[in-house]
Amino acid sequence: MKRILILVFINLFFFSCEDVVEIDTPVGAPRLIVDALLRINTSEPVQNIRIEVNLTDSFFGETPATAVEQMTITNIDMETSFENPNSIILLQTEPGVYEASKNTDFFLSGRLILQVDFQGELYIARTEYVPGVPIDSLEQGDASLFEGDETELIISYTDEAERNDFYLFDLGFDEYLVTEDEFYQGQQFVFSYFYDQSFESGQNLEIGLMGVDESFYNYMNQLIVQSGSDTAGPFQTPAATVRGNIINATGIDNIENFDNVGDPDNFALGYFAVCQEFRDTLTIQ
Repeated sequence: MKRILILVFINLFFFSCEDVVEIDTPVGAPRLIVDALLRINTSEPVQNIRIEVNLTDSFFGETPATAVEQMTITNIDMETSFENPNSIILLQTEPGVYEASKNTDFFLSGRLILQVDFQGELYIARTEYVPGVPIDSLEQGDASLFEGDETELIISYTDEAERNDFYLFDLGFDEYLVTEDEFYQGQQFVFSYFYDQSFESGQNLEIGLMGVDESFYNYMNQLIVQSGSDTAGPFQTPAATVRGNIINATGIDNIENFDNVGDPDNFALGYFAVCQEFRDTLTIQ
């Protein structure tokens, strides 16, 4: 059975979210921003990961790249050895960009802890790998909305029946979309997405489909709503800032237990997530 949904461009998510997400307005001292969405391609034996760090400048201001003292990811459920340590150190390759390579198995099981040392403060986030599903097909449609110069993209994928899934689509051009499988669990799902522009013949549209957990789904849902269609995308700092999962753990005595954080309001912006991603490309006719 197929379910078909037409998505209007200005409504960037499928279903409303009933969970309350805490919103904070960025005022006062600059805040660290950590964009730590790791997209895992399980068909590759090694993952080249990239994390970007910026600093809030002012309300509606720029977010300049910044440097941190150290950045590591540790798998606290993985046995460690000299030949195969259970942690990796990310090195700065350009301003605000930190990269490293690690065998794929490191990311697929166990609790992963991101640690960032910045100006004498320790920031920590914890996550686990979330699997996804492949894209069945991408097609170019001929329907239009409003002005008639939109481009219709028809996407189909098949949900995994044995689990409750949440998905994040990367549609390019800083356009993202989230959905959950509540109404199509275990079924093939087909929908249309409309870009508010036309493309030249021969241009490639690269689409990514990621599996995400419910917390990251809620986070991205809020960012998409706030970013709107006239900004640089949901990973830019919006007018009201959505709180992610990166906390200030300076002085914490056990990185496996986040309940003893001394100052819960002193947090970094951004999110740490490790997600399986499938990608496909459509060539515009």
